[in-house]
Amino acid sequence: MKIALGIEYRGTGFNGWQIQPDCPSVQQALEDALETFLQVKTPTMCAGRTDTGVHAMQQVVSIETQADRPERSWVRGLNTYLPPGVAVRWARLVDDDFHARFSARSRTYEYWIYNDPVRSPILDDLTGWVFRPLDVERMREGAACLVGEHDFTSFRASECQASGPVRTIRRLELERRGRLIGVRIEANAFLQHMVRNIVGTLIYVGTGREKPEWVEEVLKARSRAAAAPTFSPNGLYLMGVGYEDPSIPAAGPSPFGWEDPEHPSANP
Repeated sequence: MKIALGIEYRGTGFNGWQIQPDCPSVQQALEDALETFLQVKTPTMCAGRTDTGVHAMQQVVSIETQADRPERSWVRGLNTYLPPGVAVRWARLVDDDFHARFSARSRTYEYWIYNDPVRSPILDDLTGWVFRPLDVERMREGAACLVGEHDFTSFRASECQASGPVRTIRRLELERRGRLIGVRIEANAFLQHMVRNIVGTLIYVGTGREKPEWVEEVLKARSRAAAAPTFSPNGLYLMGVGYEDPSIPAAGPSPFGWEDPEHPSANP
């Protein structure tokens, strides 16, 4: 049978999702827990690999298994063997043709910026820090041109292995909550570092270094050199993955309480 798992993790302390030699990874922690729980090695497939320091409120993972366990048993059993930085939030029995990555129809990320003259020791690993004041309205104005289907070469990492640079952003929203600024992006798929490169570019606009219309110039340039540097991974969260299967929650809870009426927080 095939099981889908909803995984929440704090990226601090992990070298990203994917298993790497001699480096702690979220995938390794999960597969170690699965082996202890099931007494057999069980490979995992995730919806999207995250980089070092990137967090997830709801990563989706699929596994194949012969173990017939109640859904709550998967959650409680695996969490017994997982380290403090990782937790299984829910488990679902899915169709045999379900694939965490290839069955996905959309992905949603949030990036949270701590905007204050002084860095926060509490939020240091959970947000990106900008000490200059940010104008959210200017950032919204600049971001508007990114919605829709575009060639996102300017926002693509040089080592990105995706077959092409065209992606469709369905929503791109910004919200200020006191000293925190949230950026939410939903797309059919993302290129490597795409969100962090977009955020870095919008920060240039928010600080007044560039005008809002500059973002469109960057997009049309189709050159990574045209955009701002890649911003910190600390404030990036994989919020959720959209599937046709209605039993799979569309998103996890926002880390700083940004409620999304289109994707209510998962409450399995």
